[in-house]
Amino acid sequence: MRTTETPSPLIKWAGGKRQLLDRIDSRLPAKYGHYYEPFFGGGALYFHLQPKEATINDLNQALINLYECVRDEHDNFVRTLSEIDAAIPHDKAEGKAYYYDMRSRYNELLSLGTYTVETAALMVFINKHCFNGLYRVNAKGAFNVPYNNSLRASFEAENVSCVSDALAHANIMCGDFETAVKDAKAGDFIFFDSPYAPLKETSFEAYTKEGFLEEDHRRLASLYRELDTRGCLLMLTNHDTQLIRELYDGFRIDVVDVKRAINSDASKRCGTEVIITNYLER
Repeated sequence: MRTTETPSPLIKWAGGKRQLLDRIDSRLPAKYGHYYEPFFGGGALYFHLQPKEATINDLNQALINLYECVRDEHDNFVRTLSEIDAAIPHDKAEGKAYYYDMRSRYNELLSLGTYTVETAALMVFINKHCFNGLYRVNAKGAFNVPYNNSLRASFEAENVSCVSDALAHANIMCGDFETAVKDAKAGDFIFFDSPYAPLKETSFEAYTKEGFLEEDHRRLASLYRELDTRGCLLMLTNHDTQLIRELYDGFRIDVVDVKRAINSDASKRCGTEVIITNYLER
């Protein structure tokens, strides 16, 4: 049972920053105004900091629906997810069939553009019961990760309450990263946990069916430089690649070791990432 009021992310998300929190924390600005996070994902840093004024955004509509439901319909969300958890059979084969039934129902709701409490609860359920916690969709936007054979509960009620409280005063958006920070001004802090630049051309980095291409990385780097001229305090994390180093040349680039536990290939679970800032000594 949790005894802390600091919430943990509700779901496991590719590129999540829980393991980097200590190194990110040591590089945070001493003070800042409004907090912005245009690529929210699992929200590990946000839940760690719990800023009083914040704008959070993600392009994944199902993910944003989850946070809005937890914030605005907490009791209904907990009840719905509890019912889904309680119905999972304890027989291994039946449990597997149940998972695929829930996955099919989730994909049906996505295909219909139906974003409700049920959609949000199913998203958490399949995230906790899918292989390696990998959120992956195919070209049609359907979730397609297999079952992980777990029968454990999908959530802790106390943690959901803490997440709901932490989101109470957040401005939650679903859209392009540029739109999310259009009102950012001098002294505001923007944390860019952007989709990873590929380590090689065949790397899979698409967590929404739209993907995030090289042109998007270049557009983000251009935005980073424009926000720098506004006087915003900026931090960005990504893979340590030649492209990223070229795009952010002139800013402080710190290299950190990471374990990529979400990678399905165990041999590729170690590597380096960069933390790029504009407010520490260059």
